[in-house]
Amino acid sequence: MSDQPSLTLIYIVEPPDYQVMACTLLASIREFFPQVQAIGYCPEHRMEDLHPAVFKAHEMMGAEIRPMKTLGMWDDPYPHGNKILACRERRDTAFSAFVDSDVLFLRPNVPENLCRPGHVSCSVAASMQWAGQEVWDTIYGAFDMPVPTERIRLMRQPGRPVVPYFSSGLVAFPEDEVNGKRFADVWYDTARQLDRVETLENRRPYLDQMTLPLAIRRAGLAWNILPEEQHYILGGRLRGQDLPTDREIFTVHYRSQKVLREVGLHELGKRLLTERTGVPYVRRLTEGDTRPKAVARA
Repeated sequence: MSDQPSLTLIYIVEPPDYQVMACTLLASIREFFPQVQAIGYCPEHRMEDLHPAVFKAHEMMGAEIRPMKTLGMWDDPYPHGNKILACRERRDTAFSAFVDSDVLFLRPNVPENLCRPGHVSCSVAASMQWAGQEVWDTIYGAFDMPVPTERIRLMRQPGRPVVPYFSSGLVAFPEDEVNGKRFADVWYDTARQLDRVETLENRRPYLDQMTLPLAIRRAGLAWNILPEEQHYILGGRLRGQDLPTDREIFTVHYRSQKVLREVGLHELGKRLLTERTGVPYVRRLTEGDTRPKAVARA
């Protein structure tokens, strides 16, 4: 096991909903990805608003909650950009992988499935309905870059192949520098610059995803397209359908508790949390506890 790439899984812990989802995500990490580090990031100005049970759950499951600066990091507030800011924080593993809080791991996994030197690993996006393909001329043109000639098929949108467009719900990347730059810093710089192109419509909330392929190229890296089994996106066209039984799904991106219930995985989340903390609902960890909240280590 010592030759596995070191990996930290990171995610957002923020009230009201992401703090609860994050604890269920963490329980699934500890069950199926026990060899990795886990760090939740909360906007520093919201740390005091976190429920005390969330701190306790992270302590019990051997994970940290770290504050990160979000105010003033964009020209205008951009909560969707918190994932990029979390990626920019410093860690001591060779790789990090950002995971949306509404994700659940379902079976044993290993870092090799997500990490590849010189690459950023991500899955194709479910769909791209916010613009036509001509938008890539504007996006790449803002950086004097050619539009890639490669074409891919989106996960949930049938039709002709399109310019590479990826989900930002699970993004694994190397922490080392290429030509003096970390990928996460390049992603942030790319998003900041593109956010100022006023002629580009629908920059928000899609800024993180529309800049991901550019940032990979600008950072001197290549994209490693993950198989759907590593980031199976629920909802949308799949509403009302069961998980496929003819292949092994490692990770689901469920988007809402209602969708999680529809595919029969809500009870799994409760069971994993119970096994790790003793309670099926995280807030029960501190019911009746009036002590001041602990301060997480920065």
